[in-house]
Amino acid sequence: MSIIRTMAAAGLAFAAAGAGAAPPLRMNDIAVIGTHNSYKLPMPAATMARVRAVSPAMADALDYGHRPLTEQLDAGARQLELDVNYDPVGGHYAAGSSDPALRRPGFKVLHIPGIDNGSSCVLLVECLRTIRRWSDAHPRHVPILLMFNAKDEQNAARGGIDALPFNSKAYDALDAEIRSVMDTAHLIVPDHVQGRYPTLREAVLANAWPTLDAARGKFLFALDETPAKVAVYRGARRSLEGRVFFINTDEASPAAAYLTLNDPVRDADRIRRAVAAGFIVRTRADANTREARANDTKPRDAALAGGAQYVSTDYLWPDARLSGGYHVALPGGIVARCNPVRRPACGDLEGKGK
Repeated sequence: MSIIRTMAAAGLAFAAAGAGAAPPLRMNDIAVIGTHNSYKLPMPAATMARVRAVSPAMADALDYGHRPLTEQLDAGARQLELDVNYDPVGGHYAAGSSDPALRRPGFKVLHIPGIDNGSSCVLLVECLRTIRRWSDAHPRHVPILLMFNAKDEQNAARGGIDALPFNSKAYDALDAEIRSVMDTAHLIVPDHVQGRYPTLREAVLANAWPTLDAARGKFLFALDETPAKVAVYRGARRSLEGRVFFINTDEASPAAAYLTLNDPVRDADRIRRAVAAGFIVRTRADANTREARANDTKPRDAALAGGAQYVSTDYLWPDARLSGGYHVALPGGIVARCNPVRRPACGDLEGKGK
């Protein structure tokens, strides 16, 4: 079934429901704010000065940081992004650092190893435990998207540390490490959505996402990577059977459920079509500090109006060093609202105490 036909069918379903009770909200019927590289701390002044001497543009792009994950969640962030680096033995990313966490086995959460190392939770399991504790204390939160980049950049030539590659063994270990902290009761995985449908995409186009009430207190994981890298994660599966992550792919893939479309202006039409068809989309309100420095709100406003369920920012709070007070929040400062494309506005979906 084409996306256009699916949209038409969805419209008829909503129209039919209009005569009686509205259909229940589903987890793709929401719109929330999240953060980009959510673990990242500001770079030390001396390191920033060295980077700026080589590339002022890179220095500007890296010149941001975030408060601890718990503070972001308390402030309403419902999407977090973690960069994971494979380190099965431990110590691969420890050169030049005295942090004992870097010597322990397990995935490390770092932006550019050896260069931009500041992280509020160096160990992935530490990040996940922090998030899980917050969730357990706020069990009625809307579903939180945890978006991952699987880092494999070769950084030694610019003074950093080359990352280990992500092969199928690394991805299996990543799924296992996540499941060591997040039990089934806290996860929404592709199998939950696909159910009895032949493929994940067919389930999504049939609006088979869990209801919002069933998804509260839970997490979905998305692997935001290139086609070649998500192909390794998917392997020979028809969709994503048995996997933890949804993957960034195109709308025609049998594994399609989630899309990263990071330019809310250029991708506006595609975002709207994908969301209307049933896919979950993450976009960005700002990137590389450009919008914050210019107080340019056009991308932010397009992102908030365009229907992406998860809108990511580096500025949940304004940066006091920059004029203009640029930051990103939902209208009225609410935490979660009905999706402007899929459902009419219906107020705050996650009031205080939920």
